[in-house]
Amino acid sequence: MAGLVTTFGAGAMTNSIGEIRDADFLFVTGSNTTEAHPIIAMEMKRAVSRGAKLVVCDPRSIWLTEIAHRHLKLQPGTDVWLLNAMAHVIVVEDLVDKDFIAQHTENYEAMKAAVLKYPPEEAEKITGVPAEDIRATAREYAATKKAGIYYTLGITEHTHGTDNVYCLANLVLMTGHLGQPNAGLNPLRGQNNVQGANDAGATPVFFPGYQRAADEEVVAKYEKIWDTDLSRAPGLNLNEMMKVVGKKIKGLFIMGEDIVLSEPNACKLEQGLNGIEFLVLQDIFLNETARYAKVIFPATAFAEKDGTFTNSERRVQLVRKAVEPPGQARADWQILVDLGNACGAKWNYSKPAEIYDELARHVPRFAGISHARIEKEGGLQWPCPASDHPGTLFLHKGGVLRGKGLFEAVEYRPSSELADNEFPLILSTGRTLYHYNSATQTRRESGPHTKQPEAFVQIHPKDAERRGIADGELAEVYSRRGKVLCRAMVTREVRRGCVWMPFHFAEARANTLTTDAGDAVTGTAEYKVCAVEVRKASVPEPQPAD
Repeated sequence: MAGLVTTFGAGAMTNSIGEIRDADFLFVTGSNTTEAHPIIAMEMKRAVSRGAKLVVCDPRSIWLTEIAHRHLKLQPGTDVWLLNAMAHVIVVEDLVDKDFIAQHTENYEAMKAAVLKYPPEEAEKITGVPAEDIRATAREYAATKKAGIYYTLGITEHTHGTDNVYCLANLVLMTGHLGQPNAGLNPLRGQNNVQGANDAGATPVFFPGYQRAADEEVVAKYEKIWDTDLSRAPGLNLNEMMKVVGKKIKGLFIMGEDIVLSEPNACKLEQGLNGIEFLVLQDIFLNETARYAKVIFPATAFAEKDGTFTNSERRVQLVRKAVEPPGQARADWQILVDLGNACGAKWNYSKPAEIYDELARHVPRFAGISHARIEKEGGLQWPCPASDHPGTLFLHKGGVLRGKGLFEAVEYRPSSELADNEFPLILSTGRTLYHYNSATQTRRESGPHTKQPEAFVQIHPKDAERRGIADGELAEVYSRRGKVLCRAMVTREVRRGCVWMPFHFAEARANTLTTDAGDAVTGTAEYKVCAVEVRKASVPEPQPAD
């Protein structure tokens, strides 16, 4: 991984949310920010209102494109071509920051040789984005001091998602947009406390604080801290696990996730779930995955427990219990402590503060953060190595933290599944404003349900006309893996040859259609590109009950 990307894990924002409002150039790519991150989108709107240029790179027309200076409406899965073409312009027109490259980076020449093979005119043929738009965006980004890049799952949910992030990191390094306010490389985390989960080591390649599980010194350190022997065998990432459910994996413990809605190639996963021996579900509501559970642990919602959340800008904040949990529901940490002790552990934690403070104590970049300090001072951004350290507003000030930022020479690789005669349309999936992930919570409330009561597929008017589909009619969307029935939304928001669906609806699961092909490094599935066909529904419209 490029040094910039992995210094603190691929998901950490280098800069802070509040800095966005004072940026002069915002490059938003693969992020429907107003719907998926509405609070952060408010900062972007503030920046635009005071004169900042906003360039949105997305296959769809989204709300942000209405206020954008430019919309790069690329063909799904062609990000590497587009981003390399931007780097090509910056190199050829000598817009690079020579001093920053010389002092703070390595492998520049290899990256330069790679991007010289990606001229904007050729990029236009692959991406569909006009060459002059690519050139203009590259020039504006390179020439603006306060220029930030903001991305999310539209960049990472590809079989070449890591390559996409490498390309973004290359742009940041070659222009020196690092270690200063209102700039940087900023992934927007998609779920509440997903940053905190990663920080705590909820991944097979890291211990807490992004200490590598492949580092023997780190493993030995935690064997001593935890007083137990630890395996040296590499663990499986999520996508790898889902592919061997019912085979290699005979049992699952699932917390706060509805995998039969959220995981790709869902029909194949359900076949695996039928073959497992034991599944435990820990959640605040019953969901679709509960059908496979042998045991269900009722957990608490955020307002029913104490603890910490860490947000996208690396800020650790306290969450305080406001109401008592209903029925037999208990805090996650209490359930896990009792389960661990039932399995032979000898844990005696009495409150969340003891758990977080132990975690932070053994992670250099978290060592200055404690429950007591946050209670007194408010949220703190890591790295915060000592109790008198104020926390870090933005990363890499004075130089790249790993020593040198590593450029990566990236070559374009097509997506795993492209359109063909049988499946001539490209499907991308995502979120909407009114529902959240698998909608376990939001579809229980009348407000969001009224705003968005059912699943839909966005399809271009020309594609709909060719198939005899009118706006509002029922349509069948099918791929090599499955079929769903949903409402057709005929719109020019999507490119011709592309369709888009939300994945929130259990009765029309978009992930019945998606492929489980994963990124070679992270394993993240390619939710954003799979081949489908759409046809007018062959079933009659349901009639309302009398």
